[in-house]
Amino acid sequence: MSLVEVIILGVIEGLTEFLPVSSTGHMILTSAAMGVGKDEFVKTFEIAIQLGAILSVLTLYYRRFLVSADIYLKLTAAFVPTGVIGFLAYKTIKQYLFNPFVVSAALIIGGVMLIVLDRWTEARKAGLASVEKIPFAGALLIGLVQCLSMVPGVSRAAAAIFGGLLAGFDRKQATEFSFLLAIPTMFAATGYDLLKTSSSLNSGQWMLLIAGGLVAFGSALIAVKAFIAFVPRYGFRHFGYYRIGIGILFLSVSVIMEITL
Repeated sequence: MSLVEVIILGVIEGLTEFLPVSSTGHMILTSAAMGVGKDEFVKTFEIAIQLGAILSVLTLYYRRFLVSADIYLKLTAAFVPTGVIGFLAYKTIKQYLFNPFVVSAALIIGGVMLIVLDRWTEARKAGLASVEKIPFAGALLIGLVQCLSMVPGVSRAAAAIFGGLLAGFDRKQATEFSFLLAIPTMFAATGYDLLKTSSSLNSGQWMLLIAGGLVAFGSALIAVKAFIAFVPRYGFRHFGYYRIGIGILFLSVSVIMEITL
């Protein structure tokens, strides 16, 4: 990977990680479009630079973790299903599902679901006073729904938001909880992947990971602030339209490339 490719992928990771459009899917598709080979380092890079995006959420929402211990308990309950299932399915997912065809299909299907979700929640009011007030059963439900995001292209943010709406949140609360839940989920995913691959990384590859993480941090700060202001006013349907469009585009490109190679 070149430094230019690292910067492009870092920007894409930061801008899309907390939006319901699948950052992993976008990086897989962009890597394919740029002709970046699918070796083990590229797969690790696409996961590891999420750490930069995580730090942006910690920077913006650290006060939430200083108010009450409840948020830690609720996030733990929501994380457990993803952590357990992700640990068991890690090898299979990384080996068989990280490809443009799976991502394109997941983007299109998820886009349709976001449009339906937007209409369902258009006039909905919050059933809970705050994010911290979610019951443990609701937090566990969000975690179970988030497990769907293990399929590249589904989007962790989209799955967590959908689970939050099912649990009683309004749009803004569901979005904020998805930000907070990203912290343990992505730390675990990134940490586990680095634990498995760190011994095979050389100094040059570590520098590329650091550079990608820093770029992801900066672009994620911008994306999170913009998204939390956008959702209460405009909802999720525009992200659904975008997912369908980009999914069809990349599916077409992937088919053409497969035929011509």
